[in-house]
Amino acid sequence: MSFPHSTAAASRLEVLASTGSTNADLRAHVDDEAGWPHLSALLTEDQVAGRGRLDRVWTAPAGSAIAVSVLLRVPQVPVAERGWIPLAAGLAMADAVAAQLPGRPVGVKWPNDVLVGERKICGILAEAVGADAIVVGAGVNTAMTEDQLPVPTATSFAVEGVQADLDLLVAGYLARLDGWVAGLAEHGSAASSGLREAVAARCVTIGSTVRALLPGGADLVGAATGLAADGSLIISAEGAEHRVCAGDIVHLRIA
Repeated sequence: MSFPHSTAAASRLEVLASTGSTNADLRAHVDDEAGWPHLSALLTEDQVAGRGRLDRVWTAPAGSAIAVSVLLRVPQVPVAERGWIPLAAGLAMADAVAAQLPGRPVGVKWPNDVLVGERKICGILAEAVGADAIVVGAGVNTAMTEDQLPVPTATSFAVEGVQADLDLLVAGYLARLDGWVAGLAEHGSAASSGLREAVAARCVTIGSTVRALLPGGADLVGAATGLAADGSLIISAEGAEHRVCAGDIVHLRIA
């Protein structure tokens, strides 16, 4: 399959027939700034050793999902604002997915899982590499059948009854992500660039009752009320506001 729109959107795009991990492959090129500039990308429809958050294994049958990793060079983005980049990736992918699922409820579960309704269609993992580079990997369920879904809470374009245009999906994602990162560099903060407001508007976690599974095994149950200045999730629980910077978030149904 060719990717002309994605090739135009990226500074460099390599399409791999198969690989272990697009994130690992791209990390190996970070030191080559001339050959692999900002917004270089790798993609494949057959990733056999992908990783999610907390080192979870992410695999899918060949041809059923697309994995795309993007190299972001961010020396002009303030260090204090770089925590917004994974959230920007979730927003960019949600908008790209929504463009191909008109009328469907597409949102982001904090920090950057893309949902259709209450089911996950895309996961994202961002990894800082060196002082000023970030590799952002995304795995999108495309042609995966209901029987191939890893968990009942997942979905795919095929399950939603849509054949995704993968080229436009990736191109739209790259263009949106680049725009948000450029805005962070230009304006110096997520608030002044509009990113904080845009992420909050897409984030279906805000306003939900959630359980935060925190590093170390503790958990916190409460109402997700908003995003802090650094992108952490604000949860109101036990009469106090808590900021969650890392952890798994579970949306709870309250009878």
